Amino acid sequence: MDDRQFRTAMGKFATGVTVITTELDGEIHGMTANAFMSVSLDPKLVVISIGEKAKILNKIKESKIFSVNILAADQQELSMIFAGQIKEPRDVVFDRLDGKPVLAGACAQVACEVSSAHVEGDHTLLIGKVTDIRLEEKEPLVFVNGKYRELAGIS
Repeated sequence: MDDRQFRTAMGKFATGVTVITTELDGEIHGMTANAFMSVSLDPKLVVISIGEKAKILNKIKESKIFSVNILAADQQELSMIFAGQIKEPRDVVFDRLDGKPVLAGACAQVACEVSSAHVEGDHTLLIGKVTDIRLEEKEPLVFVNGKYRELAGIS
């Protein structure tokens, strides 16, 4: 199999869309990601997967904190900003959760402290100990086959 075939196969798995945020030296950094999942209920742990070339990786390693913002269906533009798809400067509103930067209006905001890091292939898996969560009753933004989607109920 080639890289394109692998990426296409992985794109068949519908995921939510997150923006990972951190703060270092008073500056907030973010990156769109869909490689996120829960790991453990006791203790409460999550994992994110970040490519070795991503600028945010070393910032998270140094700050030892990150937040996962599970985007709402009306936040596609935020996903595109943090994915580098929108180049023009845009104002982004941040809130705080347990002192960590989070995106206002997300379905869920998950504040974490880095518990451990594991290099696998060309990515680092960062395990985060969840320190706080904030929820909003909104529909999530979904990504599948390289396109943004919204959930629709099945009758």
